Amino acid sequence: MTYSQFIPKEITQHLLSEPTILRRPNTIQILMLRQTHDYSIFRTEETRELNVTVLPKSIDDMTPTTRVAMLASKQKAPENRHFSTLIRGIAGDNGLELDKAQKECELKDNLCLRCPRCTLFGAVSTEKGRGSGRWNIKHRIEYSTAYSLEPWEEISEITTFNAVSTSTQSTGQALGYVESIVPLANFPSVVTLTSVTSEELITYLKTLMTCKSYGAETRTKGDMVNVIVGLAVGYEELLTPLEYNLELCKRDYKTDPVQATFEVLEKYKKLAAFSDKTAILKPAEFRTFIEKTREFSISKEFIQKLYNDATKFASQAEEMAKRESGSKK
Repeated sequence: MTYSQFIPKEITQHLLSEPTILRRPNTIQILMLRQTHDYSIFRTEETRELNVTVLPKSIDDMTPTTRVAMLASKQKAPENRHFSTLIRGIAGDNGLELDKAQKECELKDNLCLRCPRCTLFGAVSTEKGRGSGRWNIKHRIEYSTAYSLEPWEEISEITTFNAVSTSTQSTGQALGYVESIVPLANFPSVVTLTSVTSEELITYLKTLMTCKSYGAETRTKGDMVNVIVGLAVGYEELLTPLEYNLELCKRDYKTDPVQATFEVLEKYKKLAAFSDKTAILKPAEFRTFIEKTREFSISKEFIQKLYNDATKFASQAEEMAKRESGSKK
């Protein structure tokens, strides 16, 4: 079975045949529970404290509740890099010849602007100076902060670490402490894709399924599993991660997160500005699609199209930039 055969028609009608310079409103939202499977650290401050915020207890209960925040940057960074690693590895396994720029594309100071990663996640030209024809690529994937379903005080744990002498193997006084999130904490997350192809959608879903390390100090901690539980398509972003979080907080999401997510999507579909363009997958159909995506083996033809689309997109963008530069002279 080819990938075009197992993608539901509700999704297919919002997929493009190839990336376009002028974006279309076709939007795909992937809903998931990011679940910690090890002690994890989500922080941005030098104080070594977790990022926390105060939110309502649920969509119907305004009781202030402190929750841990997993900032968008903490989600995007590992998936951005993992997406790049996957496509480059699959291309190499299939003997696909990449051009010099694509082979040497590297975050963040050596972006090629010609590979699938640059085309989907966006890229800024790293050329020096302001020569004619410079251009950048706007991202077609968007992240937002995800908030823990569990209150901060239930999932936070402080541990100390010590210094050990190399020669005597004796333990000295404690050097400091670290505040971590305990295993099995859940962070509802929504990632939005705009104007993407079927190849980009499948490759990104594969990225979510295989990306495991998040947060700080991933050498010794930070294992996380992305449990994909829902999908919505249309001409708009149906809901935000905050709405998704507050809706799940009043539902029995642990028994069947796919069903709970479907109920949330059904509610917000009624509020859509373009309800006639909006579609959500029923639980059984959604589970079948995700399982088929998991089983699908990416072929040389598949990865070749990804790179061909990126190269074509880059050529079109470069040509447009040159025309605009010429018209200003």
